[in-house]
Amino acid sequence: MAVPKQKLSRSRTRRRKAQWLRGRTPTVTRCPRCREPRRPHTVCSSCGTYGGRQILGEQG
Repeated sequence: MAVPKQKLSRSRTRRRKAQWLRGRTPTVTRCPRCREPRRPHTVCSSCGTYGGRQILGEQG
């Protein structure tokens, strides 16, 4: 089994990993409440809901 002689620096590792998702277009889904496009697993920026709950805006 090959074993590296030197530890890779953090910057070299991160520079290599930064290229993994570079060519992909981001995934976009529709918000179930307001039907605006949003990234999956994020709070909707227009209505402020996530998982059926109001997260941003009207609190209390």
